[in-house]
Formats: sequence, C-alpha cells, structure tokens
Amino acid sequence: MPDTERDPRPLRVAVVGAGPAGIYAADALAGQDDVPVAVDLIDRLPTPFGLVRHGIAPDHAKMRALRDTLHHTLDHERVRFVGNVEIGRDLGLDELRRHVDAVVYTYGAAGDRRLGIEGEDLPGSLAATDVVSWYCGHPDADRALVEEAVGRARHVVVIGVGNVALDVGRVLARSPDELLLTDMPQHVLDSLAAAPVEQVTVLGRRGPAQATFTTQELRELDHLADAVVLVDPADLELDPAAEEAAAADRVIARNLATLRGWAGHTPAPGRVGIRLRFHARPVRLVGTDRVTGVEVERTVVDAAGTATGTGEFDVVPADLVVRSVGYRGHPLPGLPVDGRSGTVPNEAGRVLRDGAPSTGEYTAGWIKRGPTGVVGTNKHDARETVAALLADAAAGTLRPGGDVDDLVDTLVARGVEPVLLSNWRAIDAAETALGATRGRARTTLHDRASLLAAARAAAAAVQA
Repeated sequence: MPDTERDPRPLRVAVVGAGPAGIYAADALAGQDDVPVAVDLIDRLPTPFGLVRHGIAPDHAKMRALRDTLHHTLDHERVRFVGNVEIGRDLGLDELRRHVDAVVYTYGAAGDRRLGIEGEDLPGSLAATDVVSWYCGHPDADRALVEEAVGRARHVVVIGVGNVALDVGRVLARSPDELLLTDMPQHVLDSLAAAPVEQVTVLGRRGPAQATFTTQELRELDHLADAVVLVDPADLELDPAAEEAAAADRVIARNLATLRGWAGHTPAPGRVGIRLRFHARPVRLVGTDRVTGVEVERTVVDAAGTATGTGEFDVVPADLVVRSVGYRGHPLPGLPVDGRSGTVPNEAGRVLRDGAPSTGEYTAGWIKRGPTGVVGTNKHDARETVAALLADAAAGTLRPGGDVDDLVDTLVARGVEPVLLSNWRAIDAAETALGATRGRARTTLHDRASLLAAARAAAAAVQA
C-alpha cells in the first residue's frame, strides 16, 4: 500500500462487474474513511446494475426499482462508472492489475447449467438465460432464436422449480395488457402478445418440499388475469422426512399450504393453464427436427432428498422447453475458475492461485460463492470481501500499481469507447423518453448501437 505521507494518492481499486455485488463492493470501499480510495467500477455493458436490469423479470417493478438505490453509489465522488469495457478484450487482466492496487471480481455467473440429456440441443430447447436476457432487453440476447421459439409455443415446459423458472412461466402466461406498462423492449411485448401459449408446465424432479422458489414468487401465479394454476393432489403427498422438513421450515410450510390451496383447481377454457408438476425427472427431449415433448420419469424422494426413478414414464407435450436448472460462472482470460463449481477459488474473498492468496486480487457475488441467495445477500458478501481487502491494505501487503496513467485515458487512446456516468445518465434519459411515447415510465434500449448512440449524444452535448 502507498505511504500516504509520501504518496498522497488514494488506494486504486478496480471492481470488475457493475451488478449488485460490484456496486455493494464499491459502496463498502467508498463508504469508509480509514483508507482513502478511488474505485473504478468496470462493466462490459454500457449500462450498470447487472441482474437487477437484465435478470429480474420486468413485471416485478418494485424489485427492479432497487436500481434507484444502487444508483447512489454511482454518484459517490470516490466511484467512477466505466462501462462498455470488456476485460480480456479491451484491456488484459495483467494490464488492469498494473493500473490499480487491487482488483475485485464481481462479474457474476451468466452461463447456464445443462441437463445432459438426449435432445437438449434440438430447436425449441432454450436455456432460461436465453429467455430472460431476451425479455429483459440484454444487448447480447439472441432475438431470432428466442422469438422463433416463442412464436410456436402453444405448450411450454419449464424445467426447474426455482424463482427464475417461475418468472419465465409467469411472463409467458401473462396477458398482453398485464405487460403493457413494463419496461420491456417493444419487440418483446409484440412477440409475447402474438405467442399462442395455452399451457405452461413447470417440472420439478423432486417433491414440493425440495422446491427452491419463494412463497411470494409462487403466490404470484394465482393473480394472473388469464391463467389458472393446476396442481395434482398426488404430488403433494409427503413422506415422513418431507413432513418433518415442512414442520421445521416456515417457507416450505407456506409453499405447501399455497400449493394445497390450488389442488382443487380445474382447467378453464380460454385461460392459460400453469401446471406445477413434481416428482418428474426429464430423461430426454422428444423430437426429430425440433422439440415436440419432454419424456419424464416419475420419481420418489428419500430421506436425504435424493430423487430415484420408479420406471414409470410419460411424455409431456412441448413446443418450447426452457431449461432453468441453475447458473454457472465462466473465467475471465487469466483468472482461475473451478470447473465444477463455476466459482473463483477464494478464502473470504481473497482469490487463490495454486492454493495460495494472490496479492491484490479479490472476488464477491455469484462468481465468489455460486448463484445463491437474493440480491441483498450480495451486500454482506461484498462487505466480507472488502474487509479482507482493507485488512491487507492496512497490513501493507498490497503492491502499488506501477502504471500511473489514468485507466480511461489508456482505453480511449487505444480506440475503446468507455461509457462514464454522464453517458449512462443520457442512456437513462433516452429510455425514459422512449417509454413516455407509449405511456410507460421507461422502455429498455436493447441493442448496443442504440445505447452507445445515446451515450455519444451526451458526450457531444458536453463538447458543444
């Protein structure tokens, strides 16, 4: 760490990833006074907020409003947002480390986990990450892939019983009027309005006591204008171990009470059926040229929560299959990531290389611990990492960055177009203005060209 009596410059920290984990880390650094800091909050997208912008379903307006809280950190004088910069492409990891005293990796886990079954790559089989990115307006979303599949989808099967699986099923089952005032891009609203969805089946390989969705997400399914939730009472019969788990866990108990309240529902003409089916393990996706169904095996769950097949099979019709069985992290060039867990090896946030802490390298969020918890979980997680960083700074173990050139100046000199806070504010204003043309609070700009055009307009105005 620099001796501030001889070198008054602050501790320079780069945080790679401007989602909740990165913003919470920047906030923890900027909000303390023991060590003067200057934080560059770097993201490969031109926009901040990560999964709050591109992961939380757009019909969850209150949850998405969390970005207003996160924005306070972007306004902090010790924090600089640097968007549209990809580490490994625009700037090498070794180069970045030469510019700063410490790096905190918080870029999340954007990859999807696979099922590993026959037919998984048939047309009409998508990862939840594909669908979520599309309806949230992520610049990297494959519009053609998703819209072709959604346009054929009378019968949808969502594999997984977490909150993301429920989000996907709920969005596909909503009526056009219910989505009208969300901030979805217009092409998404148009595609969903034209989608011929009649049935959404959500499959869980284990029982309802092992499902990971929250009660709030579950209950939302019963408040859709043109849908009815269907549950087979036989799926809700619990073994003694599951009964014991329900008695000890209020979330499980509330979920079961909600599900039992729906057991008497019957299909209703003209309404989308949302069928929650448990003890159903997918064994293959059926189809020749594209998906036509999902073959499932009935399971039983033992006291340890392990699902075992019974040898009883059937096929659930499907024009669209969405695999929602988890996220996983991928490595940045030059950064170790465990192939099994999809996380950066670490101890309390200190990055491990060859089993030993790597000086000046830290991690937080999903790439640190895996895709678990809610958005707020990242705050405690980031504070743990920042505490480790500040302890190392106080102990004098951080090596000062040798390159004193400003990071943004270096990027501009090599032709990169970093998006700074003023540019992001211009994007924000452009989205608000676009939304106002259709009576909405906001409409998301979904493609990188439009986002950068708005950013350039801000820069041109300053120069004028």
